[in-house]
Amino acid sequence: MKPVLLINPNSSEQTTAAMLRIVMKHLPDVRGWTNVAAPKMITDPAALEQAAGSIADADLPPASAVIVAAFGDPGAVALAQRLDCPVVGIGAAAARAAGQDGAPFAVVTTTPKLAPAIDALMQAHGSGYLGCFLTPGDPEALMADPAALDRALIRACRAATQAQAQRVIIGGGPLAEAAIRIASEVAVPLVQPLVAACQEVGSRTGHPGPPVPDGSRSGR
Repeated sequence: MKPVLLINPNSSEQTTAAMLRIVMKHLPDVRGWTNVAAPKMITDPAALEQAAGSIADADLPPASAVIVAAFGDPGAVALAQRLDCPVVGIGAAAARAAGQDGAPFAVVTTTPKLAPAIDALMQAHGSGYLGCFLTPGDPEALMADPAALDRALIRACRAATQAQAQRVIIGGGPLAEAAIRIASEVAVPLVQPLVAACQEVGSRTGHPGPPVPDGSRSGR
């Protein structure tokens, strides 16, 4: 069977490596592909559009499935139209996982300029969406300080739960490691977009893989 291709829509090889470490716990054969034409972090609609265009036209290696690992799913629709394998965007996968039974859910993320795009994606793929809860400050500066990032995400998660969210999506491929770190500090289940995409790929392709650990999506 061909490997699963993990597309990192930004140009950070470090982010690609971090996401691969997580995905390889859930799928047995994964290769990474970094979008070197994009910024190192996608923080606004212009960068999201740039990433979508370069991914849609990219010459990609053969794959049994493709995971588009940025929360706005840039280029995922276009790839699905031209490739003969499943294409799963982590944003849409997370919305489907969070809203599967109609429970109210929210997104917590670090990129306020992308909130309208996130809202549209969540509303298109999940039911019960309450809205996007944002961390304060510059996204890139926050990403450079893991301790500050964790604190900010936890505060935003608590705001989401106070708004009656029963599940919270930590919205962003580069936030995947932080989502794991803070899971025990949040009182409702956290949905990790990368893990949700892995589960969809596994069910659609028959890729055998280890079971998803209980703590990978849930808080206490």
